[in-house]
Amino acid sequence: MKKKIVLAYSGGLDTTVIIPWLKENYDCDIVAVCVDVGQEADWDTIKRRALDTGAVSCYVADVRKEYVEQYVWPALKANALYEDKYLLGTSTARPLIAKVLVDYARKENASAIAHGATGKGNDQVRFDLGIMAFAPDLEIIAPWRTWDIKSREEEIEYLEKRNIPVPMKKSDSYSRDDNLWHISHEGLELEDPANEPNFDTMLKMTVPPEKAPDKAEYVEVEFKAGIPVAVNGEAMDGVSLIKKLNSIGGAHGVGIVDLVENRVVGMKSRGVYETPGGSILYYAHQELEHLCLDRETYSFKQMAGQKMAEIIYGGRWFTPLREAIEAFVDSTQKTVSGKVRLKLYKGSISSAGASSPYSLYNASIASFETGELYNHFDAKGFIRLYGLPVLVRSFMEQGFVKGEAKLEGDAKSAGVAG
Repeated sequence: MKKKIVLAYSGGLDTTVIIPWLKENYDCDIVAVCVDVGQEADWDTIKRRALDTGAVSCYVADVRKEYVEQYVWPALKANALYEDKYLLGTSTARPLIAKVLVDYARKENASAIAHGATGKGNDQVRFDLGIMAFAPDLEIIAPWRTWDIKSREEEIEYLEKRNIPVPMKKSDSYSRDDNLWHISHEGLELEDPANEPNFDTMLKMTVPPEKAPDKAEYVEVEFKAGIPVAVNGEAMDGVSLIKKLNSIGGAHGVGIVDLVENRVVGMKSRGVYETPGGSILYYAHQELEHLCLDRETYSFKQMAGQKMAEIIYGGRWFTPLREAIEAFVDSTQKTVSGKVRLKLYKGSISSAGASSPYSLYNASIASFETGELYNHFDAKGFIRLYGLPVLVRSFMEQGFVKGEAKLEGDAKSAGVAG
């Protein structure tokens, strides 16, 4: 009986090459597995391509609901943002894809899992760690780490020599990853950070901001316990809600990020990311947290969110630390419920008001007018205690300190001791 290998299959250039390459270099049957996390794909065509290039079977696993609820929402609730810009579109999907691959490998009694991640990228780490978390016994095959092919041009040549149709136009050979949450672009002019991105030919989900409508649009998002549940008053499931906001945000050119980032393997790379719906949700969620969380909780949560982003980006989703941070974040989200109104205009997002039954904003206290809950006179004692270290240091620096007795006397005369 032939060895069986499960391949993470997208139907793109890399995986189209990998099927015949595996057959030529391994005595094996190839089971192609497509994991639907919301990417725009013609699955019938992709399945046919897998079979035509040598796979014995091809499955499509629709895990969009699980992706949103178990991977995207935790990142959103944490406000997890990698290096101040990246909303982790690819990073959140890879661990789920790895988990699905293991499920199919078990069902098919496969001895190995193959993927098309390159030896320079982050995805090899994410796939490998995800597979290792559930199936440490399975062999992991990553052709980019072993074959002699060195570029996308050589991949195209490889297919042409075997009369296999190339699944892309040579003039549009960006390396892309897309799912429900985002689209990423790498390669071509982006490989030189000095070049301006060619948005006119690159963008798929979003219009260039200068070509967005001249009139702003308002959008309202409602949250319950940190999870978005409605747009403009219409209740929606997670998948439909993200699609809706992608359409609205994309039309106004919001959510485009051009980032030179630090990869897990140590090098820097440049990518352009389109995340219109996600950018709206992150902005709205943070506005609601400003309203509903106290200062200390919000401050600590910022640190936890940054750590969460680093964990997700680095492929360490299935770890105790990620689970612990998520548990902390969930505890902070119990009161993060309410509505946020945003204004979208030519690539920008701005707040247009927020409300919550758990709002910590109290007009009686915050108003410039004196209210019953706040006495202006109380501020004097607070400031003296709050600033005591400043005052003591000032005594020292200005030569008041001749000894403890002198310092005590100066402090008493200043009205801060007693």
